[in-house]
Amino acid sequence: MDCWRKIQSSGWIFPTLLLCIYGFFAMMRPSEPFLTPYLTGPDKNLTIEEVTQKVFPVWTYSYLALLFPVFLLTDYVRYKPVIIIQGISLIITWLLLLFAHGVWAMQLVEFAYGMVTATEVAYYAYIYSVVSVDHYQKVTSFCRSITLVAITAASLLGQLLVSLAHVPYFYLNAVSLASVSVALISSFFLPMPQKSMFFHRKSSPELSIGLTDKNPSNTSNQPNHQHDKDVMTPSENAQKIHQSCKNQEQNHFLAVLVQLCKDLKECYTTKKLLYWSIWWALATAGFNQILNYVQVLWDDKAPSHSSAVYNGAVEAIATFLSSITSLAVGYVKINWDLTGEMALGIFSAIDASSLFLMHFTGSIWVCYAAYLVFKACYMLLITIATFQIAVSLSMERYALMFGLNNFVALLIQTVLTVTVVDSTGLGLDIGTQFLIYGSYFAAIAGIFLIRSIYTIISIKCQKNFAENSQTHEEDTRL
Repeated sequence: MDCWRKIQSSGWIFPTLLLCIYGFFAMMRPSEPFLTPYLTGPDKNLTIEEVTQKVFPVWTYSYLALLFPVFLLTDYVRYKPVIIIQGISLIITWLLLLFAHGVWAMQLVEFAYGMVTATEVAYYAYIYSVVSVDHYQKVTSFCRSITLVAITAASLLGQLLVSLAHVPYFYLNAVSLASVSVALISSFFLPMPQKSMFFHRKSSPELSIGLTDKNPSNTSNQPNHQHDKDVMTPSENAQKIHQSCKNQEQNHFLAVLVQLCKDLKECYTTKKLLYWSIWWALATAGFNQILNYVQVLWDDKAPSHSSAVYNGAVEAIATFLSSITSLAVGYVKINWDLTGEMALGIFSAIDASSLFLMHFTGSIWVCYAAYLVFKACYMLLITIATFQIAVSLSMERYALMFGLNNFVALLIQTVLTVTVVDSTGLGLDIGTQFLIYGSYFAAIAGIFLIRSIYTIISIKCQKNFAENSQTHEEDTRL
């Protein structure tokens, strides 16, 4: 009991602990690696075409529609309510997965999950509003690490239950429902932040409104009709205060939006930040598309109704490798200003090669291995990009760029979905889709390889010009 009181009295341990508990159980979803086999199996009995062209695209569209308003709402209501909304959305998602049937019901599942992903910003932003700057690095590490641990543990648990205990996918979803229910319960105990990054940086200034002077010494013996006319009743005074507060709140909201636009303009006029952000948006769009449809490709290579499914083990290994590559970035000493774009080009080329291999191979094991390489390379690069952008910005501007970069990524992903996947567009088969995704990453690699070569040559030419100028000056003096 004394230990618990000490934790509660500390400024950062208690909210961090609660947020880690929430993050662990929210991500502890052993059924997720087996979503496609579950939807196409006897439980839901959907065809692979319905899942690919009618169900999965709804997540992209709903995520895009909800991201920007949720981003503003999250900061305005100070995070905790949005975390609770995320918990409720998770429960709705898994209740529908368990008990609803048909294409429309599964589309509703994808819409609810779009709300889940759109509200993720609240989880990562909440902690910065309740702890001091001195603890930012520590609590960020805890919160991000716990989600990786949860994903790895959930994937392994799901694989063990399926492979060894032969547990039906329905019961994996029941375990996921129980886990996200614990997450929702824990979210109610989070302390309510008193500030946020944009709308509540400072407490609102006190309102100074002319009130009636109650000092008897100021009262004249002679009747003053003008004075009597100006004196407000208590109800009129309260109404004026309320209206003043409302006007002040509206003006503050508009001022914040104007400031956000100015901050964005300053951020994206910096060439370094612009190029890293372009890669972030392009690559994240492709990465999300791969995550959304890779299970469909696996099911095409090795149908789940006639083959053993190892999706959980693959996701666990992929998450583990991603955490290692992300961690390795912190120990690599490289001049990223000079070689960063080269790294983006080279590893994007490796990603493209992995996707081409996934398209052309007939072996599910080669397909699994290519996916591991693809995800590890992307996580390595996104960590570098995050670091390069974060070191140049304040926390507020970083959050703003993070949100806008993801929004642009979703726009690009939506174009890919409508054009390549959706039945209203080309409605291509899954193999052809991955051929296009490989070409997409090859184009990204080409852009940044050309850009990096240009940058290196420019720097070298400037260096040679400076050396020649210095030599010429020395010769002139002699």
